Amino acid sequence: MIKPPLNTRKPSSIRWFNRVYTLVYTIAIFTLVYHHSRNVISSPSLTTIFLLIADLVLAWLWATWQALNLNPVHRVVFPENLPQVATESEYPGLDVFICTTDPVREPPVRVVNTVLSVMAYEYPADKLSVYVSDDGGSQLTLFALMEAAKFAKHWLPYCKRYNIMDRSPEVYFGNGNDPFLVPEAYEIKVMYESMKARIERVVERGTVSPDQITNDHWAKAFDKWAPGFTPQNHPAIVEVLLENAKDKDIIDHSLPNLIYVSREKDEAIHSHFKAGALNTLIRVSGALTNAPIVLVLDCDTYSNNPKTALYALCHYLDPNVDPNLALVQFPQCFHDINENDTYGAEYLFVVRATPMGMDGFRGTMFIGSGSFFKRQALLGSPSLVAPSDVQKTKTTTHALGNKSIKYNDVLELAQRTAGSRCEENTKWGSEMGFRYGSLAEDMYTSFKLQCQGWTSVFCDPERAAFLGNSPMSLHDILNQSKRWFVGFLEMVFSKNNAILYGFRFMNPLHALCYAHYNACPFWAIPVVIYAFLPQLALVNSFSIFPKVSDPWFSLYVFLFIGAYAKNLLEYTLAGGTMRKWWNNQRMWLVFGCSSYPFAVADWVLKSLGMSTIEFNVTSKVLIDDLRKRYHAGLFEFGVESPLFLTISIAAVVNLLAFVMGIIQVFKNGRFEELFAQLFIAGFAVINSWPIYEAMVLRSDKGKMPMSITVKAIGVSLVIYSLFSSAF
Repeated sequence: MIKPPLNTRKPSSIRWFNRVYTLVYTIAIFTLVYHHSRNVISSPSLTTIFLLIADLVLAWLWATWQALNLNPVHRVVFPENLPQVATESEYPGLDVFICTTDPVREPPVRVVNTVLSVMAYEYPADKLSVYVSDDGGSQLTLFALMEAAKFAKHWLPYCKRYNIMDRSPEVYFGNGNDPFLVPEAYEIKVMYESMKARIERVVERGTVSPDQITNDHWAKAFDKWAPGFTPQNHPAIVEVLLENAKDKDIIDHSLPNLIYVSREKDEAIHSHFKAGALNTLIRVSGALTNAPIVLVLDCDTYSNNPKTALYALCHYLDPNVDPNLALVQFPQCFHDINENDTYGAEYLFVVRATPMGMDGFRGTMFIGSGSFFKRQALLGSPSLVAPSDVQKTKTTTHALGNKSIKYNDVLELAQRTAGSRCEENTKWGSEMGFRYGSLAEDMYTSFKLQCQGWTSVFCDPERAAFLGNSPMSLHDILNQSKRWFVGFLEMVFSKNNAILYGFRFMNPLHALCYAHYNACPFWAIPVVIYAFLPQLALVNSFSIFPKVSDPWFSLYVFLFIGAYAKNLLEYTLAGGTMRKWWNNQRMWLVFGCSSYPFAVADWVLKSLGMSTIEFNVTSKVLIDDLRKRYHAGLFEFGVESPLFLTISIAAVVNLLAFVMGIIQVFKNGRFEELFAQLFIAGFAVINSWPIYEAMVLRSDKGKMPMSITVKAIGVSLVIYSLFSSAF
């Protein structure tokens, strides 16, 4: 008898259009490069050289992007067919890794909601373990998890009895659900609000008092917070808060394991966060539960679909699965994006278009969250492992046999694996576990795994598997992106880069997919050149592009329209709207004058052994006011930052050039000759409207700081005066 499929893989219907487009556009790019090269030879100048450099970088980044479009695939899973392949008792064990580091920036209530949402998975409780890594070693987080352990005894059976889809309590009760519609709902809501209030009181107080702990065993855990205990210097802590072999819910069903972990921190030893925290969890969980499947999840990214683990099994338990499958990646989606996605923070290309494109080769990349790993992939090289071998697991397969994970000798072993020196003279971080060597440790890890021969798949169910939080402040977006881009540059200039190393072990097109993202900080080169060079030439009435009647002008028109039209098509196919696309491409220009160049500068300074400046400015405005402005579609500035200064200078220079250009055209004519430069400056002015608005028209606390405005205008006038006769 033929068993029904667990998943299907189908090439995208648009791939042939992408291939034809790539061929035609490539011919146009070579023609443009030829045109620039001829200009450099016949009329060498800084202007022609800079234009050639800008277009060569654009050509390279465009070419690497095309690798993502040549063979995209769609996958569909059929979890309803799982019972015909394996019973629940044959499901592999699942260890969930959730990392947090700071109870101020990552409120414990939010962490608790993420924990409860995965504990309530439609998955056998005796196969499920949730590990929370608290890198700051905060007793506030431990207290919050103790409260969650008590509430889980009521929350988990409630969710499963009534088939609740929103299994994060904060989301469920915040979605307007009538607490009287479902029996017990009101009592559960009161329990949750009471738990939340207790956690928030402790966080506000900053410490846990003895009278707030009713469990004697749990009370002893806080003895570890002795004098001298700091987030940067403290011993390893492993506390089992729930054990499925002993702890039951209110209807006498087993609860998943819940384990708190804080790795030992020693100020004298370099700490790799987040990869180091994840590697600690691999070792600790190996000593306690040792499940063959591991889910990595951000602490603020809750489960939005209780069947997500079953979707992952549709790949791992497929009889025809690639034995070297290491990773099932779900898209990273967000629940608090405003209507038009002001900051382009949905990252639709990254979370949907890119994974589908890479899935057409040997798999998508790890994006830091929402990822189901095969433990074996993180511990060694691939080998032929049958799906039946993956299924073989016990709840307790730790190093000391079938002892309770609460036994002292078991916990002592787990604590030793969380020690700060246990990775010394080992392959952890280089050939085992999550890889060190880049701030973009997630992408770097999947790249190294795929170079070893492991594969991955992209799973995108109709109902999002996970939903996370997105920054509402422009500064947070730019600063977060800058950190990623520094990590990409670390990959580019390492011996294990996508070109020199990747081409040796991967499909070259697959390696180009990684190369595109690794090299994206170099967008700074063409964006900065096109943000200033044509404009400064314009204020001098100096033409640097063909006039409208010149046949070469039509090539520029084709390249511009072709690039933007294709980009719009890809964005809408990924689920975006026209307005969201406009905001997304506008943010690309903002990144080009802020995060990209600052990332390059940070990487250079870091490579020279010099300390870099971190722009971790905390906004002082009330969060409610910020949220109102964000959902009104306003850019949130509000703090002084060098990241704002550079984009403000570019905005002012373009406005000045556009106005001066219009005046000169009216006075001296030459519209055909200067049209291209007027268009570029005008396009930049339109994209810069939120900046002008924040500088001049707004009076709220999210406006551009006056000091930034004054500096931007002053620097722009200096630039204008220095280059007013340079052409």
